[in-house]
Amino acid sequence: MGVELTPERLNIVRLKKQGQGYKLVNLVSAEMPENVIQDGQIVNPPELVELLQTVTAEHKLNKIKTVATAIPGRDVVTRLIPVPAELDDRELREMILNQEAGLYLPFPREEADVDYQKLGFLVDEDGIEKVQVLLVATRKEVTDTYLSTFQEAGFQVDVLEITSFSLIRTIRPQLRQFGPQEAVAIVDIEYDYTEISIVVDGVPQFSRTVPIGTLQIQSSLSRAMNLPPSRNTELLMGMTVPLNPLGMGGNTAATNPGAAAMLRVLGELADELRRSIDFYLNQDENLEVAQLLIAGPGGSLGQVDEFFTQRLSLPSSAVDPIESLSLQVHEEISELQRPSLGIVLGLGLREV
Repeated sequence: MGVELTPERLNIVRLKKQGQGYKLVNLVSAEMPENVIQDGQIVNPPELVELLQTVTAEHKLNKIKTVATAIPGRDVVTRLIPVPAELDDRELREMILNQEAGLYLPFPREEADVDYQKLGFLVDEDGIEKVQVLLVATRKEVTDTYLSTFQEAGFQVDVLEITSFSLIRTIRPQLRQFGPQEAVAIVDIEYDYTEISIVVDGVPQFSRTVPIGTLQIQSSLSRAMNLPPSRNTELLMGMTVPLNPLGMGGNTAATNPGAAAMLRVLGELADELRRSIDFYLNQDENLEVAQLLIAGPGGSLGQVDEFFTQRLSLPSSAVDPIESLSLQVHEEISELQRPSLGIVLGLGLREV
């Protein structure tokens, strides 16, 4: 069972292997009470325990005892580190966990949970063979709260990973279309943040969290239209981003304050994305970003891919996780809901 926690929703999926592909057995989405999840952290464990128990019992999922869940990237440090190839596994573990990790953490090593994965070999500029290692770390207090909350609800977390890794797993079939020199920028527009990941060959090379999500877009829209503030972003879902017709002076935003407000926030996000891509490209003149993939709840905004294509002069497309996985479903899932399922489906895949 894959379980995704967001400030807005509790999402649960269960997948089953079906031939060469997968079948969606359960998909459950329930509203998350306000002030349970803040800045990616569980701040009200008792209320979350109650919600997990209620929702899983209601859908007869409470007999499943092991789950996969994920922490947003804003609380996580990820680094690609080249280390000497001659180290055996024990020496590598000692070096990564006790020496290298401390060099990259913005908090004391003893307060961190650290993990790593060997990726492959490379030869550095001095002709020395190295092993490339992906290092991942987060604060112990964050991981401890996740583990203890699920345990209190009657579940054991056997996979705790980063949301961006879950999303990459879901869209891996799409990522395979690109060569080893082609990077893909994944823009995961979530409720109160956007996670920008630049991926080559399925491996994240760079990641950054920007505090702009569907909540910020809707808040700007509501203010412009004199509507009361709301944490429910359903008003936004399914709306269409107005585009500036190429070669024409005016656009819809000039006469529509709501459209202008949306464009202002999306423009800020596009500027942050451009900075991230430029930073990545400055590392090596041989690098190129071939495609922009838009995921998360923000991916359900109409024409959002065309907006980024125009703004960044970069081919952009919105991700459909159901289609990406060629997932068999027993009932139709709406086009508006699909973009938001990338992370939870990636967690379900881990459990299969």
